[in-house]
Amino acid sequence: MRRVTVFVNGTSKNGKVVAVYGTLTDLLSVATNKLGIKACHLYNGKGGLIDDIALIRDDDVLYVSEGDSFFDPQNDVRARDDRPGAHTDWLTLNIGGRLFTTTRSTLVSKEPESMLAHMFREKDVWGNKQDECGAYLIDRSPEYFEPILNYLRHGQLIINEGINLLGVLEEARFFGIEQLAEQLEVAIKNNQTPEDHSPISRKEFVRFLLATPTKSELRCQGLNFSGADLSRLDLRYINFKMANLSRCNLTHANLCSSNLERADLSGANLDGANLQGVKMLCSNAEGASLKGCNFEDPSGLKANLEGANLKGVEMEGSQMTGINLRVATLKNAKLKNCNLRGATLAGTDLENCDLSGCDLQEANLRGSNVKGAIFEEMLTALHMSQSVR
Repeated sequence: MRRVTVFVNGTSKNGKVVAVYGTLTDLLSVATNKLGIKACHLYNGKGGLIDDIALIRDDDVLYVSEGDSFFDPQNDVRARDDRPGAHTDWLTLNIGGRLFTTTRSTLVSKEPESMLAHMFREKDVWGNKQDECGAYLIDRSPEYFEPILNYLRHGQLIINEGINLLGVLEEARFFGIEQLAEQLEVAIKNNQTPEDHSPISRKEFVRFLLATPTKSELRCQGLNFSGADLSRLDLRYINFKMANLSRCNLTHANLCSSNLERADLSGANLDGANLQGVKMLCSNAEGASLKGCNFEDPSGLKANLEGANLKGVEMEGSQMTGINLRVATLKNAKLKNCNLRGATLAGTDLENCDLSGCDLQEANLRGSNVKGAIFEEMLTALHMSQSVR
């Protein structure tokens, strides 16, 4: 006895196995009962019309029609695949050892130009590797992939607490999901803590000083003290290099041997401050007040203000013996009654500087600009050898 498998014309699903006996009419009658259609014609797999039962062999696959011409079931599969929403078959992804089950349409529809869409738009086009259970293997982080899969499902960016946005962003870039990557970049920027550039207050700095051992070197390099009240504080040996001390109140502060190199002291008040051995190379003290300051160190350590910007400063009555003001700018400065014995003023710009009543004994003014400078009531005579310009 021969057996054949019969399908409705144009399909390859829900077939029935039937026995072949009698005539072709008998076989069509059996197919009618099995498939629930009015069987009129039989075709083989190549579309050939069978008009004699003797042509049927054991285990043949036949297609039964109700009188219509043969329709290739493979064409039916392609036609279904071309319809919108056809890729709804389920598949499983093995992402770094963790399984995710989703539909093909989820991976393809939301971001059609992404790597995931290209990987799964057509079956087996990329030759994706599968594990023993049939899950597609992708060597990426499952923790960061989960928000991406949820985004592809519903179009919303939802990140659970404890998930690093930067990690999700890298995965989004890897899979080529550009719209999600843009949203993540905005979210990361919004979550960043804004940099605090607010000036340090006196209270904060005093607390800082009290917590620091006296023998420890205190580094305040580049800090912002703008407008702070640091008057009468012991600031010895502190590194204020490149710090912002503009408009600070430093009256009567002890800045002995402190480092103020390239610091901004513009508009600051340092009246009566102790500046013995201070380093102020290339600092900006334009418009600052340094009346009655003491730069003279009994041990012989000289204050160094080489290259400093001291335009318009008021330094009346300051003790500046041996100070180094080489190539500094003192244009329009007021240095009345200052002690500048042995000071180095070589190459210094002293244009319109008021040096009335100053002691310039043994001071070096070679190459300095003294145009418009006032030298009235000098305590000692100024020799031409001291200034050649």
